[in-house]
Amino acid sequence: MTFAAWLSVASICLLGAVSPGPSLAMVLRHTLEGSRWQGMLAALSHGAGVGLYALLVVLGLGHLLAEQPLVFSLLTYAGAAYLAWLGWKALSAAGSGQLQTPQGLGEGSLLAAIRDGFLVAFLNPKIAIFFVALFAQFLQPGQALEGKLILAATAWMIDTGWYLLVAYGLSHSLVLPWLQRHALWINRITGVLLLLLALRVVTL
Repeated sequence: MTFAAWLSVASICLLGAVSPGPSLAMVLRHTLEGSRWQGMLAALSHGAGVGLYALLVVLGLGHLLAEQPLVFSLLTYAGAAYLAWLGWKALSAAGSGQLQTPQGLGEGSLLAAIRDGFLVAFLNPKIAIFFVALFAQFLQPGQALEGKLILAATAWMIDTGWYLLVAYGLSHSLVLPWLQRHALWINRITGVLLLLLALRVVTL
C-alpha cells in the first residue's frame, strides 16, 4: 500500500470518528459523571469495538455480515435498544438533579465505561458496512496479510486516539468545572440525543 493510499484511508477514518453521534455522547457522559480515567476507558473500549469490526472486514468476514440481513437486523435493533437505555439513564440522572463525583465512583462505574464504550461500537453493524465500502477500494486479491492488518490498525488507532483526546480535553481543569455546573442540561440534551439516535437507527 502506498503512503497516499494509506493517507486516504486515515483521512476517511478520521472524518468518521469525529462525526457527532452516540459515541461522542457516551464518552461525554462518562467523563462528566465520572472522571478523566472513566472517559478514557470508554474511549479505549470503543476503539476496541471499532478495531474488531475493521479486523473482521479485512479478514473477509464483513461480507458475511452484509449478506446476512437477519444477523444485521438483530445487531441493529439491539444497538438501538442499548442507545435508548443509555438515553433513559442520562435523562434519569438529569431528573434527579444530582451529579456523581469521581470520589463516589467505584469499580462498577469503570466497568460500565468499558462496557458502554465497547457495546456502542459493537452493536452498530453499520460500522462493518462502512469498512466494507472503504476497504474495498484498497484490498486486492492475494494481498499480503500485513497490508490488511495495517488497514485495520489504522481504523483502530484513529478512533481510539480521537476519543482519548475528547475525554482528555473534556476533563481539563478549565473545561470540566463548566460542564459540571451545567450537568443537568447536558444530561438532558445527551439523553434526548441518544433517544433520537436510537429512533433513527430503527427507522433507516
